[in-house]
Amino acid sequence: MKSSTKDQIEGKVRKIKGGIKETAGELTDNPKLEAEGKVEKQVGKVQEKVGQIKKVVGK
Repeated sequence: MKSSTKDQIEGKVRKIKGGIKETAGELTDNPKLEAEGKVEKQVGKVQEKVGQIKKVVGK
């Protein structure tokens, strides 16, 4: 599997996991879990963009 594809997939998985954590934190009134989810979601978005850039550049 290409590095760019791997980054895109891992980024999407992190975004999903982050969204789940964020929602769970909101539902359980757990601000720490909610914050972790938001951070993980953002990291996932960045990783997904890195994969897209790699694809365009050809790596």
